Amino acid sequence: STLRFKDLVPVLYQEGRFLGDPVTLGVGGFGRVELMTTVNHGKYYAMKRVSKKHIVAKRQEEHMLFEKKILKAIQCDFIVLHAAFKDTRYIYMVMEFCGGGEIWTKLKEGRFDESIAVFCTACVVEAYAYLHKKNIMYRDLKPENLMLDIKGYVKLQVDFGFAKELVRGEKTYSFVGTPEYMAPEIIKNQGHDFAVDFWSLGILIFELLVGPPFSSSEPQKIYAKILEGALKYPPYLNEAAKSIISKLCPRPGQRLGNKKDGIKDVRNHSMNWHKLRVGQLDAPTVRLIRKGPCYINFDRFPLDQTKADEEFSGWDHDY
Repeated sequence: STLRFKDLVPVLYQEGRFLGDPVTLGVGGFGRVELMTTVNHGKYYAMKRVSKKHIVAKRQEEHMLFEKKILKAIQCDFIVLHAAFKDTRYIYMVMEFCGGGEIWTKLKEGRFDESIAVFCTACVVEAYAYLHKKNIMYRDLKPENLMLDIKGYVKLQVDFGFAKELVRGEKTYSFVGTPEYMAPEIIKNQGHDFAVDFWSLGILIFELLVGPPFSSSEPQKIYAKILEGALKYPPYLNEAAKSIISKLCPRPGQRLGNKKDGIKDVRNHSMNWHKLRVGQLDAPTVRLIRKGPCYINFDRFPLDQTKADEEFSGWDHDY
């Protein structure tokens, strides 16, 4: 709440071929994420920089304003918290820095053992419980959006191009999501609700323990596999894992988390939920986190000195 934009300074690489350059944590179609600290060097932040020209060109103004409104209201230990700033060229989303890196990067090294998969899933369930209580569907679950803090707790990265406010009992018809994680009712355009988040949770558990269940380089082939709906369980997967995945991935009305007891049904897993919520569980994920400079758990990216054009249409005057 007391963070001022002018107090933020870039963190520099301390060694390697990018020595002395500002640390970049990620690069995407939206722009870059850079590692920042404050002048008095208290804390680290990840800063996403999005070109205002790009936002206007992609007609994302409404999404950005919605994102700002929702992010201001979020106070949850399992969701990456944000502050927002702007100048004439960029919107800046300043987020808490999750020094453990992305779950996706860790998965590239091999599938997770069960204790790690259970812990990651439980953290996501806590984030879901919070968002769903605020009538927000997430619709963007995937390993790339799961960040590890330095204690090994998992936090959800929220992109409100995907998230949506929805009144309970209503449905929405937008076609959104990452193909591998899309629920059948989104693909069939039958109208969907909060149940899609539980489908993607089942897919996440499968991916953490086995690998992606529906994959292809062509989205259409992925959609066809999802609609066929046959999950092939390898012999090493135990019955408990098979059971929860199969309960999360049937038709929407039968899906765990979407029945009358809601998310309570998902929480029946043997986990000390209270200790998790207050951060008192030892996270088995800590063994995935490398020790070293604060950026050691992230890929490295060269400096980009290009500047976006200025943008003065005024869509962001309330931002």
